Amino acid sequence: MSVFNDMWEGIVHYVTDSEMWQRFAGHIVTIVFIIIGTVIAVKIGRTVLRKLFHGRKYSRLRLSEKRETTLEKLILNMFTYVVYFVSLVMILVELSVDVKGLIAGAGIAGLAIGFGAQNLVKDIITGFFIIFEDQFSVGDYVRIGAFEGYVEEVGLRTTKITSWTGEVHILPNSSINEVTNFSINNSVAVVDISIAYEEDISTAESVIEHVIGEMTSQHPEMVRPPEILGVQMLGSSDVVIRIISEVLPMEHWRVAREMRKAIKDRFDKEGIEIPYPRIVTYKRDDMDKIEQEIKNR
Repeated sequence: MSVFNDMWEGIVHYVTDSEMWQRFAGHIVTIVFIIIGTVIAVKIGRTVLRKLFHGRKYSRLRLSEKRETTLEKLILNMFTYVVYFVSLVMILVELSVDVKGLIAGAGIAGLAIGFGAQNLVKDIITGFFIIFEDQFSVGDYVRIGAFEGYVEEVGLRTTKITSWTGEVHILPNSSINEVTNFSINNSVAVVDISIAYEEDISTAESVIEHVIGEMTSQHPEMVRPPEILGVQMLGSSDVVIRIISEVLPMEHWRVAREMRKAIKDRFDKEGIEIPYPRIVTYKRDDMDKIEQEIKNR
């Protein structure tokens, strides 16, 4: 019983120790202030960084808008992580944790983990070179492997791509071996128009030239006037005429659709036939009559 009494007296003394509760309350208050200060520092810091980036719009030495957006998101994330890390260290110090030993141990553990997480290291290194070399930026339309869409985010570890149907693809940077960027240079709209063999090619080209001439003034995204290359192919039932037009990046699909529509409407007005598949059927009685006529000849 004396052992239990001693334990009970120790517990009562510990719980009723006013100095212990004062120290505990002091730690709690300090930690709360650290957390509040962290939230305020993150909000103020992110606001200042955003204003700095937005202020660069009026600077003579500025990067492209897409590259600035990419760097802005990256720097904001890195700033947030640094503030959170510093706050965590301050909280551990307040709790009398040996931070130096913890950091040293974390360094050794990180080295060991690095050997086992080589893909993560590759992701970070590849992400750094993607951003440093400006291979693509937020807002660019790219094709990476089997995925194609707009770049939503470029990070040190992953890249997010949103396809035109809304799916978001998250790709590890180390898996990005080849990138096709459609947003760097001007695009070329390519339109193939088919006409029947019975139609006059010169007349059809004259009509097309008149149509694309009108479109040049209506579509400022056309960098150069459209050009008729001529007969592209002689098909089984049609003659294919190719038209090209240099347009602003990512405008080639829309301009090509507009050109096809305008040419089709004008062909209908001018009576120029666009060939389409036809199926001719004969009844058995008709076939017998045809065979009899052939025999009589």
